[in-house]
Amino acid sequence: MTISALICLANGSEETEVVTTADLLVRAGINVVLASAEDDVDELIITCSRGIKLVADAPLVRVVDHHYDVIILPGGLQGTETLRDSPLVVEKVRRMHSENKLVAAICAAPAMILESHNIFPIGNMTGFPALKDKISSKKWVDYRVYYDERVNLITSQAPATSIDFALKIIERLKGKEAAADVAKQLVLPPGIYNYQDEFTGFGDK
Repeated sequence: MTISALICLANGSEETEVVTTADLLVRAGINVVLASAEDDVDELIITCSRGIKLVADAPLVRVVDHHYDVIILPGGLQGTETLRDSPLVVEKVRRMHSENKLVAAICAAPAMILESHNIFPIGNMTGFPALKDKISSKKWVDYRVYYDERVNLITSQAPATSIDFALKIIERLKGKEAAADVAKQLVLPPGIYNYQDEFTGFGDK
């Protein structure tokens, strides 16, 4: 059975986080669906936070009920505000969580979406450091990427941690060997775990 990922996005989403995550997941053989959470279902062009335009595969309303193994929430302040205020996005995240499916959020998304709706009351998480005060001090952890196995939640900090984020998603969905295979295709800078060394460089709980 094909492993599938739903990436929700909106105008103002952070393009590096969207594209990097989607690219690495596709390299791992994961089917990626980019879904627009904007109200206009006929407009699939998304203008991201730095003005780069992406084309969504479909409006979220038309694909939200399909099967996915992970739902991914990128950052970008304006984009996360739209995702936060979308009943479809929030309900899908809640449903995925209740089914113990993987939920992954990066940058502003953990604070703006997950915390604002208290979707993970016991889930530890990281996020964009400037939004640390919007995440409960009991939950905050300072890692580039963090996986809380108790609630099947991956969170990460910013555009520069997108590779760590995507590789961690791949590892959880397809195993360390698959993550290592993708990492081999990249020229990774020091500090990013390549799944071939013992040092992890990030948190697992």
